[in-house]
Amino acid sequence: MDYLNKKGKYYFNKRPEMLEFCPEDAKTILDVGCGQGAFAKQIKDKYHTETWGIEYMRSHGEKAEKILDKVFIGECEKFIDDLPNDYFDVIYFNDVLEHLIDPYMVLNKMKNKLTKKGRIISSIPNIRYHSALKSLVLKKDWKYEESGVMDHTHLRFFTKKSIKRMYEDLGFKIITHKGINKTGSLKPYLYNLFLFFSAFDIFFVQYATVVKK
Repeated sequence: MDYLNKKGKYYFNKRPEMLEFCPEDAKTILDVGCGQGAFAKQIKDKYHTETWGIEYMRSHGEKAEKILDKVFIGECEKFIDDLPNDYFDVIYFNDVLEHLIDPYMVLNKMKNKLTKKGRIISSIPNIRYHSALKSLVLKKDWKYEESGVMDHTHLRFFTKKSIKRMYEDLGFKIITHKGINKTGSLKPYLYNLFLFFSAFDIFFVQYATVVKK
């Protein structure tokens, strides 16, 4: 798992497109995969929340410790039992679940950490995004890349439909499920001509999902 060589904004991405899903009345936040804490700090500053984080990489987790209220450093699976039950109004997984060996187990255990009004909010890459689909269908290739949908550190792959099914099978209720980071390319429109305009999911890099117990 080559996380050490990740470049660009991987560990300090502010993810503004995910901020809109945070309930304004949330008081306690957990950001799983918080990186250096840039995203979680925005919520903390805006809503004055108690904001925790979990970060796999020590060097980045130590930076997050300086700006968040509490940070666990290491594999998130190791800390779930240490988290208080019925405590968090929001648990974020921004492009994290696809990196886990068993995201189903993690989500199922995190359910107990939510308050009655609690929400789990996730961003998950869409394997049916047009460029990934083109490589698989037209080029007959499955090629990993440094970042993006085909990131070489991804262990799981999801579609719009399978994300929804995962949450529902775990007993969650879907509140919001929508594509984010829509491509500006015209290619998906062309592909849809041949697919009878039945593949609008291929426009979106990720799907943002909000669920409750």
